[in-house]
This record gives sequence, structure tokens and C-alpha cells, in this order.
Amino acid sequence: MPVFQYNAIASDGAAASGTIAADTPRQARDALRENGLRIPEVSLAAKAPRAAMTLRRGGGRATRTQVVKFIRELATLLQAGIPLLGALHTLARQHNRHFRTVMQQLADKVAAGVSLADAMASQSAYFDEMCVSIVRVGENTGQLEVALKRLAEFKEKAHQLRNRVSTAMIYPAIVGVVGLAVAVFLMTYMVPNLLGTLEATHRELPAITKVVQAVSNVLLGWWWLLAIVGAGLFLGVGLVLRTTKGRTGFDWLTLRVPVLGELVRMENTSRMAVVLGSLLHSGLPFVEAVRITRRTLANAIFRKAMEDYEQAVTAGRDVAGPLEASGVFSPMVVEIVSVGQQSGQMEEMLQHLAESYDQEVATATQRLTAILEPLLIVMLAFIVGFIALATILPILEVSNAM
Repeated sequence: MPVFQYNAIASDGAAASGTIAADTPRQARDALRENGLRIPEVSLAAKAPRAAMTLRRGGGRATRTQVVKFIRELATLLQAGIPLLGALHTLARQHNRHFRTVMQQLADKVAAGVSLADAMASQSAYFDEMCVSIVRVGENTGQLEVALKRLAEFKEKAHQLRNRVSTAMIYPAIVGVVGLAVAVFLMTYMVPNLLGTLEATHRELPAITKVVQAVSNVLLGWWWLLAIVGAGLFLGVGLVLRTTKGRTGFDWLTLRVPVLGELVRMENTSRMAVVLGSLLHSGLPFVEAVRITRRTLANAIFRKAMEDYEQAVTAGRDVAGPLEASGVFSPMVVEIVSVGQQSGQMEEMLQHLAESYDQEVATATQRLTAILEPLLIVMLAFIVGFIALATILPILEVSNAM
């Protein structure tokens, strides 16, 4: 469907501009007039069809930061008394080229009478189910700006939690990559040159040197096979993780890794508390809030636990049983959720639980980093020391013989 660009005048005399999808210019003008706009000019947007096709294919996803910034700014404009359509057009002018197209399409749908929640739902590559649900509740209750503010606060908190865990892994990852690169460089460049000189003496090499030499020969002579095997393993693991059983098994093993498993457990528990508390605070029905919360959890074992919890709530059964039977939630979490639901203070209790686990996630992240950093350094020193010893021993033997 063609996309037309328009310059219009609102009923209050204010200027408005944007884009709208329609089959013909006449349909575009009629749709805009129905929304109280006078249309002096409508023209075909030259690059809009291509942009729309890119969005339908899901390409060029906006970053989480852009989405959070948009939600926060939209809430601010609405609180200042600016109409929704004008606020969308204002934000479209100050964002980058690709995300500007997204917001223009949101504005077009709103101008055509579509709710903001439905407009966001059509852009699922940018706005998840939680965004749509909270915005829909805000529109239905007439408190859209309040709902957007709460949504932005949640997104920012979730982003900070995700960054805290990922940032803690940066240093160990760098050490691991550097260590692997140093080992490969030594085995493929330094070792062959040194051993080539030593072999010219026709002396028997020490056992440790023969081991290093064998590994070096494999890397030099069969690197292409190693690359194929590595790529095959990478693709194979990726395909297995895409299956339900494969992902469930991987997540089950992750929870049983010392330190890392406890971090994953606390991170998912914290996310559950934050998401469920935010959705309930926004006015969503309890069952729907649990369903959305389940879909936001990264670990399949936690998702299954929340699915059982959702079924128990729907059937009116004891809610503590499924949570406790899952084995992933601590007794404290089970008790808080059970008491909170019975007392009608679920939102407050989940907020306190999220704050408590947020601190524990920070502590567990620091503990994991403190363990990984020296462990990786020791492993790197061992590998380099082993290779150095393998090259130094035959040189010392030659020196002693002379």
C-alpha cells in the first residue's frame, strides 16, 4: 500500500504533518478529514514503501534504549498537556531516520482512529506484549501518561539488571579471548620456528616438547578441519537450543552450575517479581499479568513453573503448590507470593521481593566475577607456562651438552 506525506491544519489551527498509508490520495485525504484535519497538500512519500517493507520483514530493530527513551519522552509530552498525535509527530522529528519511520506509522494509525496500544501491537519488533498491555490499560482508564511513565521505569530497571549481569561478564570474556589468541599465536608461529631450529641438532626432544609440537602440527596442518568441526558444533548446538527439549535441558543444566546457576535463579526471580508487580500495579487482571510475566522469563524451567502457577490460579487451586514443586523458587518466594495473593497485597510484596533480589543479584554477580577473573588468569598462565617450558627445556639441554 502506498504511503503519502501530508501537511495539514488541525481544528485548533495548529500545523500537523506526517505520513499515512492509503490506496489513493483521495482515500488519504478522506481519512485525515475524518480526524478533523484540513489537508492543503498530500504527496506520495518516495521512500516510505521501502521503509514499510523493511519493517514488515522485521529488519533494523530499534535498540532497547531507543524504545525506552521514546516511552519516557511520550509520557513527558502527554503530562505537559500535548495531544497524543502531536506528541508522536514531535518525537518523530527528533529520532533517527529508521525509528522516525516507526513513530510516523504509529502516528498514522492513531490519526486513522486506531488506539495507541493497537498501533504498537502492529510494530511487535519494537514493542513487546507487556508494552501493549500496559498502554492498553492506560488508555482504557484514561491514565495513559501514568501508564507510560510506569512502563518506562520498568524498562529502565530491567535494562539496568540485564546490563549488570552482562557487564560483569565482559572482563572474563576479554581475558578468555586474549588467552586463546595468545595460545594460538604461540602454537602456530613461535613454537614451529623454535622447534625447527632444535630439530636441526637431531637431538631427542623432551616428552613435553613433543606434546606441544604435536598440537602445533595439528593446528598448522588441519586448521581447516578444526574450523569445520567448530562451525558444525556451533550450528548443531544452536539448532538443539532452538528445540523445546534442547532449551529446557540446557536451562536445567545451567541452574545446576555452581555460582552461575544461583545467579541465573536470582536474576529470573527478580525479573518475575518486577514484571508481575509492574503489570498488577498498572491494573492488568492477575491471570493475564502472570501469562505475560511467564513469557518475559529467559529460563525455560522458570517459564514452566509460572505456567503451572497460571493454571493453578485459573483453576482456583492452591497457588503455593506449583511454585514449590517446581524447585526453582526459594521457600521465601513461595511464601511471599502465596501470602500476597491471599491478603490482596501482592503488588507491595513483589516490590519488596524485587528490591531484595536486586541486591542479591548484584552480590552474586560480583562473586561470580571474583571467581572467574583469577581462574581465567591462572588458566592463561598455565597454558603460556606450559608452552614456554616445552620450548625452554630442549634449549637448556642443548646448552648443557655444549
